[in-house]
Amino acid sequence: MSQQIAPVSLGDIQRPVAAELGQVIGELSRIIAADFPVIAEVNEHLRRMKGKLFRPTLLLLSHRASGGGGDDARAVTLAAVVELIHLATLVHDDSVDHSVLRRGMPTINALFSHQVAVIMGDYLYSRAIIELVGLDDLAPLRVFARVTNEMTVGEMRQLEAHDKLAYAEADYDQLIRSKTASLLSGACEVGALVAPVAYRSALTRFGLRLGMAFQITDDLLDYTEPEAVTGKPSGLDLREHKVTLPLIAALASMGAAQRRSVTELMATPDPGDELVAEVMQVVEATGGLDYARRRALELAQQAEAELETLPPSPAREALRDSIAYAVERRS
Repeated sequence: MSQQIAPVSLGDIQRPVAAELGQVIGELSRIIAADFPVIAEVNEHLRRMKGKLFRPTLLLLSHRASGGGGDDARAVTLAAVVELIHLATLVHDDSVDHSVLRRGMPTINALFSHQVAVIMGDYLYSRAIIELVGLDDLAPLRVFARVTNEMTVGEMRQLEAHDKLAYAEADYDQLIRSKTASLLSGACEVGALVAPVAYRSALTRFGLRLGMAFQITDDLLDYTEPEAVTGKPSGLDLREHKVTLPLIAALASMGAAQRRSVTELMATPDPGDELVAEVMQVVEATGGLDYARRRALELAQQAEAELETLPPSPAREALRDSIAYAVERRS
């Protein structure tokens, strides 16, 4: 993969599995439907917030790239399940973080309450489990049970990080591996469950590297893109005292005065725009953004290398394009 990756649209990546993704949307509506009024109301809001279906796309492309057919109803259901799990984590994360916006729309906790958000996240998880059990196959259930446990432990690990400025890159790697990369890796693995072991293993590793590159890019966007692009306030991670790779890398090169700004921000319960902007400038000036970009590119190249195990196909090329999408997107 070249140092400059050409931007790729998600629509291009999804083209080989566009028909199945249409069915996934229908499956999601079927699975989360409920007669209970509040759940029905929240479900309607979630449908309006519909994401980009990146994880279902990876699952379906992995299924195709490893030899699966395009008319597999099980793959469609599993793709819907991975999106349900993703939605559940977003609903819970927004509640934990007291976030008010997600994709430019009010979060469930902002629109309803934190109690409703927590219960709704549980509902989405339980619906996903019911669908998995209904397939009468332990293999995908094993993968998604492991993944959801990893994600939960990752979230707890982040909450327990008391000394923010002692948070090392190894801690960060462990966090993004569990919180983000595990689900992308699980999606790719489940897509290839019936494939030869070599294909399944390569796609599992591909998803892990892709997921880590994806999250680093996400953390970079918090420093580089305005709210109009990302749908959430710029510098939100810093406002919430979250230490991500750009800041971790920058801390090593900061002078005493620069480090004092960061210490002040972390000690301020609700830091103002001026202080957040000052720390963002310091992080850029001390090379934090450049380091994070290099790291994301390195992981992207490792992800691409895993695809060489698979036979050539449009689905494999779409997976290759998903790497460019993950590290070059702006929102």
